[in-house]
Amino acid sequence: MQIKLWGVRGSLPSPLNNQEYSGKLKRILKIAAEKRISETDDLDSFIQSLPDELRYVFGGDTTCVTVKSSSGKLYIIDCGTGVRRLGNDLMEGDCAKGKGVLNIMITHNHWDHIQGLPFFRPIYVPGNVLNFYSPYKNQKEILERQMTSPYFPATFEGTASEKNYILIDNAVHEPIMLEEDLKLSIHPLKHPQGCFAYKFEQNGKIFIFATDTEFTGEAIEKAGDKNFFRNADLLVLDSQYTLDEAFLKVDWGHTSYTMAVNCAINWNVKKLIMTHHEPAYSDDILQENYLLAVEHAEQMADVNTEILLGREGMVFDL
Repeated sequence: MQIKLWGVRGSLPSPLNNQEYSGKLKRILKIAAEKRISETDDLDSFIQSLPDELRYVFGGDTTCVTVKSSSGKLYIIDCGTGVRRLGNDLMEGDCAKGKGVLNIMITHNHWDHIQGLPFFRPIYVPGNVLNFYSPYKNQKEILERQMTSPYFPATFEGTASEKNYILIDNAVHEPIMLEEDLKLSIHPLKHPQGCFAYKFEQNGKIFIFATDTEFTGEAIEKAGDKNFFRNADLLVLDSQYTLDEAFLKVDWGHTSYTMAVNCAINWNVKKLIMTHHEPAYSDDILQENYLLAVEHAEQMADVNTEILLGREGMVFDL
């Protein structure tokens, strides 16, 4: 499996503003001056030497992740604004010819997880097939409602692609086979109006995507959660808040980075990716929280979990 992150922000898109951009430039120029970088120096090497919050932007698009199976089939998890860039990329291939077959998994229907769909170019191309996998019986109605007057000039069903809806609520109890060797199961999460984690298993590897969920110390030990998440090779997990914020926002449906680390270690996860970043946080704050999360992990015993901060464009091969 190959997993790629297309959108890692939570709640609403939060593009880099001019003040943050200028701040990054000033810090980069200061480092360049201290290192006496000239125009003849290797700029690529210099850029690679910068700290992560200056070398990258972590991204302002809302949730979208792709899973490419070993057979090459593509599975899309959620359609936040990150799906727009994905759609542009797909239009370089079969989707431009009306030969695309896309499988879209919906974790829940809050706006930041479906708001990119009206701007997903493949839905407008006749011949493309979109298969929507969802635990929600009214998924078709929800997606249609988003694109009604006066909110959008085109209707969802009026777009030219073919759309199919596959109800997967039974996958909570029994995994389903997406392909001969690709197994999918889902797990309910604590979030206002509900949400589901998605678990993909192929070739002995496990990838789990679990955003918009509120894990607390009491919840970590729940048997059902432990059984679902245990021994994942890659876990992309909601880490939106600091611990102090989480105490102030009980029942908002999001997890602190401290608890996300606790979860991953408790479940023996090999690699944790922190995601669903707070839209009010600059890249500097995200990096600071990430370093605190790593420090927290280092203070725990017998930790074998690698911790990374999710950013747009990250790719993982399992």
